[in-house]
Amino acid sequence: MQISKTLTALGLALPLAVAPLAQAFAADVTVKTARGEATVPEAPKTVAVFDMAAMDTLDALGVKPAGRPDKLYLSRLSGLESATPVGTLFEPDLEALAGLGPDLTIIGGRSATQYDNVAQLGPVIDMTIGTDIVAEARARLEAYGKIFDKEDKAKELDDALVAKLAEVQDEAKGKGDALVVMTNGPKISAFGPGSRFGWIHNAVGMAPAAKDLSVAPHGDAISFEFIAETNPDWIFVVDRGQAIGADEQKASDTLDNPLVAQTNAAKNGHIVYLNSADAYIAGGGYQAMMEMLTEVGKAFEAQEG
Repeated sequence: MQISKTLTALGLALPLAVAPLAQAFAADVTVKTARGEATVPEAPKTVAVFDMAAMDTLDALGVKPAGRPDKLYLSRLSGLESATPVGTLFEPDLEALAGLGPDLTIIGGRSATQYDNVAQLGPVIDMTIGTDIVAEARARLEAYGKIFDKEDKAKELDDALVAKLAEVQDEAKGKGDALVVMTNGPKISAFGPGSRFGWIHNAVGMAPAAKDLSVAPHGDAISFEFIAETNPDWIFVVDRGQAIGADEQKASDTLDNPLVAQTNAAKNGHIVYLNSADAYIAGGGYQAMMEMLTEVGKAFEAQEG
């Protein structure tokens, strides 16, 4: 009877003893995140993602998440629609996420405030990309390469990004100054160095046409008079309505204005409409960054032509 009890006890205790042991020998990697260093499972099989920049970079690496936001926004990610929707960019569906049972959840940007809620369901990392967009995009690419055992691919992509950036920086020399604006229907905001769209200045090297602009996420509200007085050589435009699929007045219609037409940018055909989803939704995503740099480079080349 005692032997039976002992065997039963051992049988019940064995899984409890083995589980921590197995975890101790499981392969983990430590990477830099928006909240400092974090240790996560290496090569996780089931991954949920709540950030479009992360989705974009993982897609470039060939990583296919099992869970995704309800809307993908970027046409190039249409192949990921078969993944399970687990919430929005702002709020995870915790029930759907629990049902998926991810080995790792990646949040960032709009979903970053949900960190504590998501952390209740398993390993999570915050991969928010801040205003130093190129440097942080490269850091995230390196981290994903390490997590998903794709370090060689990540290095290849990073080399291509550095080369593209150097190419565009060279083309930007002597091109004058720039004003970066975002339209939201008829409303216009301007963004300077150190802001979410400040990479035009900080990374590409275009001098700011307007000084002392706010680095706040929504920029500084401006008027057509402000644009005319600033008189930039180039205007780079992000259309928020187009980015989110809203039925708003298009940026090209908003800027079709006599005061804007007086600027050097308008007179010389230097108003550049960036891919708005890349800029506004997936800023810092690898493919988004490469495509926007290509857009800017082509605009400079057209001037030379």
